[in-house]
Amino acid sequence: MPESRSDPKNLTWQVLQPREARWRGLNQRPVIAWFTGLSGAGKSSIANAVDRALTEAGRHAMVLDGDNLRHGLNRDLGFSEADRAENIRRAAETARLMAEAGLIVVVSLISPFRDERAEARRIAGDIPFREVFIDTPLSVCEARDPKGLYDRARTGAIPDFTGISAPYEAPLAPDLRLVTDGLSVADSAETLIADLLRLSAPD
Repeated sequence: MPESRSDPKNLTWQVLQPREARWRGLNQRPVIAWFTGLSGAGKSSIANAVDRALTEAGRHAMVLDGDNLRHGLNRDLGFSEADRAENIRRAAETARLMAEAGLIVVVSLISPFRDERAEARRIAGDIPFREVFIDTPLSVCEARDPKGLYDRARTGAIPDFTGISAPYEAPLAPDLRLVTDGLSVADSAETLIADLLRLSAPD
């Protein structure tokens, strides 16, 4: 049987310029903030607010939004258990590459399982990684239902929907817990923005 070109023994890790040189050029240090929470919890809205605030403060940031990723990088993935795990892995690997370039990366995914979020942290390696729990009760998410997904899930039109017909494992000890019920997006994001500005400050 012929060897696979992708066999690890046929690949060589290329040593490039020190990543710290890129970070100095941006005058910041990278961070990965990994948002988890139910659909409708406010992850995308808060991620956008954080991104804007960081940009206004002179930081370089990028948001990886779950829906956006499924329009491109992850468009070949469904919602099976294996595909969900691969969705997380690709997002984590992409976040790591962006962080290596020096960016503050905000990842906004439901990412319902603790093991998968732990794997994302492992992939981040020595890049500071903040698990951010967007803690919004299911009843509030369902009342908001900005995409009409909960109504369709309740009728069975969307199978394996997180929080309805599929489980969500809330973080047991998140690095940061953001409450949205009764708060504005700006108020919900305030603590995280301060945290990321501190962690990304240059040496």
